Amino acid sequence: MSETKYKSFEAIIGDSRFVIEEDKPEIGWYLYVYQNGVCTHDYLQDSLAIAKKQAQDQFSVPLEEWKEI
Repeated sequence: MSETKYKSFEAIIGDSRFVIEEDKPEIGWYLYVYQNGVCTHDYLQDSLAIAKKQAQDQFSVPLEEWKEI
């Protein structure tokens, strides 16, 4: 049985690290916010685009900062 590879993206802004991780398609995408190595926020969104937009709107993460990890 082959293991499904889910995508992850990361953006680092100052002391904050932002991670978006794909879950099963029927679940969505998780946006995690880390400050000084501690997870301070996590959100579940329906799509990668929505998760990136939330990070942009709520935490001023530029869309071009996201890198696949």
